[in-house]
This record gives sequence, C-alpha cells and structure tokens, in this order.
Amino acid sequence: MEFLLAIFAGTFIGAVLGFIGAGGAMLTVPILIYIFDFTPAAATTAALAVVFAAALAGAYPKARAKAILYKEAFVIWSLGLITNIGASLLAHKLSSSAITTGFAIILIAAGTSMLRKPTERPQTRISNSRLVLLSLFIGCITGFFGIGGGFVVIPLLTLAFGTPLNIAAGTSLAVIAANSLTAFFGHYALWSDVSWSIPMVIAIFAMAVASTTSRINSKVNPRILKQSFAGLLYIVALFTIFKTWVL
Repeated sequence: MEFLLAIFAGTFIGAVLGFIGAGGAMLTVPILIYIFDFTPAAATTAALAVVFAAALAGAYPKARAKAILYKEAFVIWSLGLITNIGASLLAHKLSSSAITTGFAIILIAAGTSMLRKPTERPQTRISNSRLVLLSLFIGCITGFFGIGGGFVVIPLLTLAFGTPLNIAAGTSLAVIAANSLTAFFGHYALWSDVSWSIPMVIAIFAMAVASTTSRINSKVNPRILKQSFAGLLYIVALFTIFKTWVL
C-alpha cells in the first residue's frame, strides 16, 4: 500500500512541478508527514531530494526550448547561498511545531501569490537590489522548510518584469533544482534520520511526470491551474495548522 501511495504522490508532485513550475516541496513535505508518518525535519530533508530530481527533469525540456533565464537563475541561487546554507544548518534545531507553523504561513503566502493576475507590460530586467533581496529570502525558506522558492520567482518575473509565463516557469524550475540540491547537502546531519525507500519511489515517478508535463504545460489554461493550486495550498495550510495546534 505504501508503494502505491508513493507512486501516486510522485505522479501528483511531478504534475504540479511540470505544469506550474513551482509547488513541489509544498506538497512533498505534508505528504511525507501526514501520509508516510515522517517527522517534520526528516520530511523537509527528503523533500529536498525529491524536488531536486523532479525540478531537474522538468527543467530539461525548458532548456531545450530556450525557456530559461540562466543569468537570473544563477544569480538567485548564488546570492541565496548564504541564507540557504545558514538556514539548512540551523533547521535541525527548530521544533516540529515551529517547522510546520512556518511552513503553513509560507503555503498561505504562496497561494495568495498564485491568485494575482499578470499584467501586460514589456519585459524588463530585474534591478540589482530586488534581485539580492529576493535571492536571500528564497535561500532562507529553502534552508528552513525545504521549499525551492518557485512561488516567489514566477509571480516576480511575470508581474513585475513582464516575463512570459513559460519562461518564468522554466527559470523557476532551474532555481528550484539548484536551491534544493544546495539545501539538501546543508541537511547532511539529518540524512541518517530519513527512511529513503519511499522518497526514492516518489522521486522516480515525479521525474517522469514532471518531464512530460513540462513539455505540454503551455497547452493548458494557466489561470485554472494556478487557481486550483492556490485552493489546494490553502487547504493544506489550514490542515497543517489544525494538526499542529489542535490535535
């Protein structure tokens, strides 16, 4: 039964990453905690490995289609290294309730960002000051909560800088892959706490599905996808808060 659940989870996570370009870790962490009974610390660690693999698979078709802003992706990753590694090394010191509560807050923020409507405007370059602040913030949430930061990258590129959604999604996947890999090594102290059989199955199916859906995501109405995903994030956030503070 666990094996079948892992296949379903990997398929679902891969579809979200491939279609939207973000949100894989936001689903992986609660799935590992509430379905497979992982501790929050172990779940964030395993989620980093799963999301790295799936994001990399999803980014490959985007790279072939020249739909990735490599400079922006590299800068966001490299500038965020300080907060990413620092938060990763401190993550094991957080209590389970602190991890799940912070995670729920991030989910609500992510859902809200997905509901904002893009505006038609010429594509521009990100200012250096905004890029630095964005990178530091993404690195921090990746290190603490195992979240790749795609929910920040996509709205910023599309809303503030007029980047086409397909390119924003490709850039987001590249950032997610780089950030997740970095934070995963920062979580090395927790590797031995993770039972890797389930995450490995999830990762394999997430990679296969993310690669496929990344190729066809431009054919699906992005507004419906984002609204549906936002609703799902709100539900998961409320459930996480309820489980943390009520049960």
